[in-house]
Order: sequence, then C-alpha cells, then structure tokens
Amino acid sequence: MTFHFTGIIIAVSTFLIIGLFHPLVIKMEYHTGTRHWWVLLLLGIATIMTALVIENVMASSILGVIGASLLWSIGELFAQKKRVEKGWFPMNPKRKDEYQKGK
Repeated sequence: MTFHFTGIIIAVSTFLIIGLFHPLVIKMEYHTGTRHWWVLLLLGIATIMTALVIENVMASSILGVIGASLLWSIGELFAQKKRVEKGWFPMNPKRKDEYQKGK
C-alpha cells in the first residue's frame, strides 16, 4: 500500500497559513491602519499569478492559498478597524484620530 501525503500537506499548510494571517491582519491594522491595503492586493495578485505558472502541484497549491489569504486579508483589515472601533481590540493611541467611535 502506498500513502500519498500531498493532500494532507496542503491541508495542514492551508490551516497554518490562515492561522498566520489572522494575527498579521491584527498587527497590520494596529500599526498602520488600513492605508496599506493595496500592498496586500499587489502581493495577492503576484502570488496567484506565480501559482498559475508553477508545475509542482503542492507548491502551486500553497502559493494559491497564500494569494487567496492575502486578498481575503484586505476585507479583514477593514473589518478589524470596525472591531477596534467597537472596542473589541485595542486601539493604537498614536492613530486614535483615524477611528470613529460609536459607528
């Protein structure tokens, strides 16, 4: 019997990548706000385009997940700002004028 670990490796990689992006978005919003959302966009597009030209299934899949996570993080970055405004996460006191309390 032969075992094929490609699917398991991709699944674990996906889990770890998503787990990594959660605190990344929180830190990014805290330190820079939402003004650098375009960096996530460019990196996401570049990563997905790279995934399209790589023949190795595992590498292409992992790059695709990273690209999708980068693009998904754009929405999460703006959602994180709203969570900060609601008081669910700490506000960076250096940027408190960028938040609208009560909305």
